[in-house]
Amino acid sequence: MPAAPVATIIASPGGNVLRAGTQIALRTAEPLTTEGKLLRIGQRVQLEVAEAVLLNNQVIIPAGSPAVGEITEVRNKGMWGKSGRINARVLYVRANGTQIRLTGQFDDKGKTGTAGVVAAIAFIPIAGFVTTGTSAKIPLGAPVTGFLDEDISVAFAPTQPTTIAVPAPQPVQAAPAAPATPPKPTTAALVDPSLEIKPR
Repeated sequence: MPAAPVATIIASPGGNVLRAGTQIALRTAEPLTTEGKLLRIGQRVQLEVAEAVLLNNQVIIPAGSPAVGEITEVRNKGMWGKSGRINARVLYVRANGTQIRLTGQFDDKGKTGTAGVVAAIAFIPIAGFVTTGTSAKIPLGAPVTGFLDEDISVAFAPTQPTTIAVPAPQPVQAAPAAPATPPKPTTAALVDPSLEIKPR
């Protein structure tokens, strides 16, 4: 099945415009977690387009196009039931050699051990200090929603008819004609009948 044609994104305004605010379905291309305390504010996050974006039934942003996000807040799990937290925002997507600004946020937070902390404080205060929450985790392939942050003008390539090559018919070769039978030679009598000798 031939691939769907992809429209060309142009800089100048035109009649075909993908408007700012258009929703873009994304997904994470790498797992994120506060476990190990490796995440940092400002760290870039790899995303990708989960569903192609269409305009007039033509692909503007193909599925699988790379996108980039950024970590805006990191909180590691801690004592007294404090859970981990990840906040991030969507920055841009690359499609057909063009970088397109996006907006949108995504986050996750671990479960807080609040009930355990309250009980520990009520009975043994020191136990509350060692009760910790859980780490925040955003798995690989987690859905993320982004939105176009600018109008995108596109130019559609003219539709070209599909040419199907049909092989030319091969000439039919006639069966070789049977060789002609040469005429049989006529045998002529060598004796003149008038010279026939008749018995007496």
